[in-house]
Amino acid sequence: MTLKEVLFNRAHNTDASSHHKPLVLDGGFGTMVQRYGLKEEDFRGYRYHNHPCMLLGNNEMLTLTRPDVVSDIHKAYIQAGAQIITTNTFSANTISQADYQCQHLVEEMNCESVRLAKEAFLKFGVEGFVVATVGPTNKSLSISPDINDPACRAISFDQLAESYTQQMRVLIEAGADAIMLETIFDTLNAKAGIYAHQEAMELTGKELPLMLSATVNDTMGRLLSGQTIEAFLISVSHARNLLSVGLNCSFGADDMLPVLRTLRRAVDSMFNERGQCFVSCHPNAGLPNSMGMYDVSPEQFAQSVKPMIQEGLVDIIGGCCGTTPEHIMALSNHIKVNS
Repeated sequence: MTLKEVLFNRAHNTDASSHHKPLVLDGGFGTMVQRYGLKEEDFRGYRYHNHPCMLLGNNEMLTLTRPDVVSDIHKAYIQAGAQIITTNTFSANTISQADYQCQHLVEEMNCESVRLAKEAFLKFGVEGFVVATVGPTNKSLSISPDINDPACRAISFDQLAESYTQQMRVLIEAGADAIMLETIFDTLNAKAGIYAHQEAMELTGKELPLMLSATVNDTMGRLLSGQTIEAFLISVSHARNLLSVGLNCSFGADDMLPVLRTLRRAVDSMFNERGQCFVSCHPNAGLPNSMGMYDVSPEQFAQSVKPMIQEGLVDIIGGCCGTTPEHIMALSNHIKVNS
């Protein structure tokens, strides 16, 4: 079955043991990379040892230079109970890769990332879904980078859409089960992504579900560009093949809960029947401390997301910054015991 079919069946299942039982998404990728203590030479490998600038921190390069690390992270999350694995493609676009002079590697990064994620499920002999992640880039279409020039923009809609289209075309061709535009802080950026998704489907002749996940800037539920979560939903509801709308990053699950309730009500109100659009959530393991570390334990994380599951607010649940396979295992075990 497709990801949409599985979600629809769960949403409409009258079996009490399956009702409101969300699919488990994986956790933080960058958090896991930090555990390996990788050096500049790991990001370069032999193939790019003469690259003209620093590559440390460009996690997408690891798909090409340390595929073993990427595969190990995927496998750890599958062992922890993740039914959906996200690809190492958050910044695998020409705009983000320009910071590292790696624009020419974007297509290979995306293709290999999907392959590694799919291969991880095959090696365990289990069924699961590969969702290709697409980040917002560090550019905004709505906010000026110059406080003295409100009309200034670091990038145009067409430039962002072109970069997204290139990335999404490869992700579709590589066989991803869905594309997730995540950590959306600017609705106009998301609109460029929605347009690119439509273009990529036209170019490939293939249909692929689109997932949208916003990050809110405060507990009132506003994006950095100023929209409320309800306004955001209205702005993106026209997207073709829209599978889900959700929240990620932001802060911990406790603070995200009220915003998620608002989103669930808005989705159920806008879409006539539950199952026409699903809701996802993958919050941080709290907020980082003064050392930039996350203190919320796996058990605390599972307890924090418990109301989201009990209230039927989510169809897909996972973790973002600071979460690890241990957090996802605690979450998965909680769902098995209590759903």
